[in-house]
Amino acid sequence: MFDLEEELKKLPSSPGVYLMHNDRDEIIYVGKAISLKNRVRQYFQSSRNKTAKIEQMVSHIAWFEYILTDSELEALVLECNLIKEHRPRYNTMLKDDKTYPYIKATVGEDFPRLLFSRDMKKDGRSRYFGPYTSAGAVKDTLELIHKLYRVRTCSRNLPRDAGKERPCLNYHIKQCDAPCQGYISKEEYQKSFGQALDFLGGHYDPLLRTLKGKMEEASEKMEFEKAIEYRELLNSVKQVAQKQKITSSSMEDRDIVALARDDRDAVVQVFFIREGKLIGRDHFHISAGAAESEEEILDGFVKQFYAGTPFIPRELWLQYPLADGEVIGQWLTARRGQKVRLVVPQKGDKERLVELAARNAALVLSQDKERIKREELRTIGAMNQIGELIGIGAIRRVEAFDISNTSGVESVGSMVVYEDGKPRRSDYRKFKIRTVQGPNDYASMEELLTRRFSHGMEETKELEENGKDVSLGSFTRFPDLIMMDGGRGQVNIALSVLTRLGLTIPVCGMVKDDFHRTRGLYFNNAEVPIDRHSEGFRLITRIQDEAHRFAIEYHRSLRGKGQVKSVLDDIPGIGPARRKALMRRFKDIEAVRNASMEELADTPQMNRRAAEAVYGFFRGKERETFPAGGPPSAKTHDNPQNL
Repeated sequence: MFDLEEELKKLPSSPGVYLMHNDRDEIIYVGKAISLKNRVRQYFQSSRNKTAKIEQMVSHIAWFEYILTDSELEALVLECNLIKEHRPRYNTMLKDDKTYPYIKATVGEDFPRLLFSRDMKKDGRSRYFGPYTSAGAVKDTLELIHKLYRVRTCSRNLPRDAGKERPCLNYHIKQCDAPCQGYISKEEYQKSFGQALDFLGGHYDPLLRTLKGKMEEASEKMEFEKAIEYRELLNSVKQVAQKQKITSSSMEDRDIVALARDDRDAVVQVFFIREGKLIGRDHFHISAGAAESEEEILDGFVKQFYAGTPFIPRELWLQYPLADGEVIGQWLTARRGQKVRLVVPQKGDKERLVELAARNAALVLSQDKERIKREELRTIGAMNQIGELIGIGAIRRVEAFDISNTSGVESVGSMVVYEDGKPRRSDYRKFKIRTVQGPNDYASMEELLTRRFSHGMEETKELEENGKDVSLGSFTRFPDLIMMDGGRGQVNIALSVLTRLGLTIPVCGMVKDDFHRTRGLYFNNAEVPIDRHSEGFRLITRIQDEAHRFAIEYHRSLRGKGQVKSVLDDIPGIGPARRKALMRRFKDIEAVRNASMEELADTPQMNRRAAEAVYGFFRGKERETFPAGGPPSAKTHDNPQNL
């Protein structure tokens, strides 16, 4: 039993990270502190300075834990990692994690290359350009550079592998000078590659003049195909150049970060400036409460965003000062390997650029507000509708289960998970039914649910005994609601399993009509009427379809690998040809089971010995020779096995 007063007394006066848990063992908040003793105790002291969000969070805290660190900087790094991993509901959260592509120049090679990359390694042998806001922009730029400067794309180790293979297609289409064959010297190649790096750095004027001159020269010589080729290259370079607007003469790398918010949400806009040029911008939706200040929102964004991006600029121009500005600056400096400055511009061009980012954020927020509302209505709103419909209040996590088989052969089960109205595919699970033979969906579902929740209970116990975080387990998170693909029978199976395991989780069935369309919910021994035009009903339909799809796909994948087989394969003497012949004549396994000896023997590909094997197999005898008068009565020997 967690004794709050006793645990508060044990808190050390050391830096570290604290994790708040609710009564369902979910991590609902992660924070850092210079002194854990002072910071954590503040949550449980009466104070008028607490925001509504903090008051609500504290009311849900069942217990807390903490991790000691050697410094506040280490605590900041750990806090960022834990927030990203657990996504606690009371932390200011980025709604969408994004990774950005870069162009990697392998300047450490004798014949360097330009590569698409999403990672940035500080190995001293590569130089990076970006980030770019889309993979398409990177690929278009690389394609243009290969046409202009004929930089190689192959992975051959040069000059060691020179001359070992023929030149590739790029040489023949004049997009590579084939250094692999020695057709260009290292010095000439390096000169061309240096021009490509200048192009990536934004120095377009020399190239534009060169291409214009070549186009005019080709036109004067009446080489019109060449002139058209140079004109197209010229237009491509102009398009790239127009996307990069000069914003500063200092040629520094910096990000400009500003936000706009309303009472429920916030949007942060980031301008990416590299070597003094705006190369791209992006916006991010933030889940933030009305009680949170702009400074708190910006502080949370900077921690989460720059914990995930591989490139740290030399400067951050911010709309508001950060509460943890000093330690965040130390952290970013350590990540970059050079001093990183956090600047809050107060006047002049710098302030105007931050204001421009803020206006762009406000525009995105206003444009996306209706879209966000619609999205919330069909996700979180739909979950709330379902909870209200069956009278269990707000629900966040739903698990739905389904069974799939072919004539009872190799039954499989699916578990799909929806959180806040959206599928959480990382928590989906597949089950291969082990103990049930034949098409018995109830018994298969009983096995599936028993395995799922028993494993979760055992995993929880093991983690607790070892002093580890329970949320790290793959089955330890239990749902707020279980949804069964079926009505009364499936619901009763689930309830019996939960009762046997000592668990109390609401269970409802997703009932279908005669046309196999979702009709409503079965809960507490009654079918609950539901508006078929509501978002809650649409979500139920999506969950049911997803559980069915996931089970069917798993079953098909097994069947495609040859792991799901016909029960006829277990009969000695029945190979693929005879199996196909039997199924072609009798259509299904049940008809084969009920067929007479004469009907089996009359089937193409079958002989009397094979017919005896099939007949005996379904009557508990691997093979039996019957007298010429035919087999005994089916009633006296009837002991069929489950398929």
